Amino acid sequence: MSDVRVIIQRDSEREERVVTTGTTAADLFGGERTVIAARVGGELKDLAYEVGDGETVEPVEISSEDGLNILRHSTAHVMAQAVQELFPEAKLGIGPPVRDGFYYDFDVEKPFTPEDLKAIEKKMQEIQKRGQRFSRRVVTDEAARAELADEPYKLELIGIKGAASHDDGADVEVGGGELSIYDNLDAKTGELCWKDLCRGPHLPTTRNIPAFKLMRNAAAYWRGSEKNPMLQRIYGTAWPSKEELKAHLDFLAEAEKRDHRKLGNELDLFSFPDEVGSGLAVFHPKGGVIRRVMEDYSRKRHEEHGYEFVYSPHATKGKLFEKSGHLDWYAEGMYPPMQLDEGVDYYLKPMNCPMHNLIFDARGRSYRELPLRLFEFGTVYRYEKSGVVHGLTRARGFTQDDAHIYCTREQMAEELDTTLTFVLDLLRDYGLADFYLELSTKDPEKFVGSDEAWEEATEVLRQVAEKQGLPLTPDPGGAAFYGPKISVQAKDAIGRTWQMSTVQLDFNLPERFDLEYTGPDGTKQRPVMIHRALFGSIERFFAVLLEHYAGAFPAWLAPVQALGIPIGDAHVPYLQEFAAKARKQGLRVEVDASSDRMQKKIRNAQKQKVPFMVIAGDEDMEHGAVSFRYRDGSQENGIPVDEAIAKIVKVVEERTQI
Repeated sequence: MSDVRVIIQRDSEREERVVTTGTTAADLFGGERTVIAARVGGELKDLAYEVGDGETVEPVEISSEDGLNILRHSTAHVMAQAVQELFPEAKLGIGPPVRDGFYYDFDVEKPFTPEDLKAIEKKMQEIQKRGQRFSRRVVTDEAARAELADEPYKLELIGIKGAASHDDGADVEVGGGELSIYDNLDAKTGELCWKDLCRGPHLPTTRNIPAFKLMRNAAAYWRGSEKNPMLQRIYGTAWPSKEELKAHLDFLAEAEKRDHRKLGNELDLFSFPDEVGSGLAVFHPKGGVIRRVMEDYSRKRHEEHGYEFVYSPHATKGKLFEKSGHLDWYAEGMYPPMQLDEGVDYYLKPMNCPMHNLIFDARGRSYRELPLRLFEFGTVYRYEKSGVVHGLTRARGFTQDDAHIYCTREQMAEELDTTLTFVLDLLRDYGLADFYLELSTKDPEKFVGSDEAWEEATEVLRQVAEKQGLPLTPDPGGAAFYGPKISVQAKDAIGRTWQMSTVQLDFNLPERFDLEYTGPDGTKQRPVMIHRALFGSIERFFAVLLEHYAGAFPAWLAPVQALGIPIGDAHVPYLQEFAAKARKQGLRVEVDASSDRMQKKIRNAQKQKVPFMVIAGDEDMEHGAVSFRYRDGSQENGIPVDEAIAKIVKVVEERTQI
């Protein structure tokens, strides 16, 4: 036995320790139950890994991001073992960790039922209690093929070793330079219970899985391609404690109540008719009111900040998108072409920017016109795969509040600063307040323009973002092909993060379109282009606000701001007069003159989340007053009519929530 020197790294603390050959990472952190793996030389390893001389070893806590991924991937293995014990004919696909959980794909004869999921979860609990050991062993390609001869999808993964993609989860199985299989071994006898092709690492044993639950199942194409077989995917979640699992399930229950698709139906705001097509929404009258108010307020603020409104068609010749580069870089996200005019390809537009460039280029421009801020509510169409279409948040047709700003190089930094401040202030007006910023930089495989231009654009954006005093998070490789971007990430009422506005700096499209302006010295110069979508899309922003407010919009956005509820039929005309007077002040007021009893009218108004319920009876009529009932059930009585209308007007004008 010889001595081995290792360095144990904990955050900024380093401890040098001398141990004997054969010491494992588990030995280094013995007794620390929250440590479930180690990072050695930057690579994640099982606790069974034997440390080498001079290596730096960091503990991986189960509650860390890496620890959660290991926990969830290990739980996915347990789920796959349970499935094959219950359904021996099931063939294994891929089982990666995902945000807040995991999934595993299976090829089975028929879809799993809710009863199947209950049985699988019960079997998982049995496996968890057995305390089976996760044991890694390296195998050759030939040995792996022999061992997994009955698993066709695993054989395919072996064939792509070294080229596996993170997008479809294949890299969790064969992402490294060597193949390894993880055996689940009986805790007492060491007998093999189950095995799977996997990179690892994993938890030491199944007993290290504190809390899990299976959530649902769905159909999914093998490796995400519609050309491949359809498999059955089971989703689950796993957490470091039962308390955290319960908190997550409570969060999901609250999120489900706020689901914009559910609320859109309950509040009669929008729908997705089969006759129209997947991902293509129609807005009903009440949803139309909310959308119009959102757009009108946005238009007003844009006018105040010097934007000019433009309009462009929904379809254009393909050559425009050849010129912009979209057909080179974005063709898969576009609808197929229509052949018109003796074989000319026309496309539904996925972006507004090429057409705005044509507006800029329609006549000569002077430096005196810059910055030129063009703004459009432009409807675009993108061919999203059916599996990712999700209500209004991931649609195939949507309207962007799209602005393109053309400025000089000297104006660039100030214009970006002004634009980002404008964006954040307007989002705050709609009730969002908790932000951080993300800086997306060049994808080395997918970009146009010079490295120098990208470096300059990225640095300018970084400085502008830092001036806001908000947290700034890097997003390496996340930029569009034409330039880096800042995206505003906003948290909603229950703590979820949504990507909102984007600000992109672009030196490349002005070059491709040969855009020019005449400088003060009479020479032709190239403008800088800033792409800016504030909402991202009207539809998506509508969905975010609907979920943020759980349908209870502040009065300025509510489709019905006040609803008159008469105590009896005799009070209907009085409330109709109140409503007419309020409408003259620009308020949206209705009266429920139905035959329903008053209490039912109140319940209906509460379900529709009306901000002000205006109640009137004999005493109110006698004193020229009304009573207010609010969404929380509280009431305010005997308010003079003019005072009541003024109060609603004030709440609307100040955009406050009640």
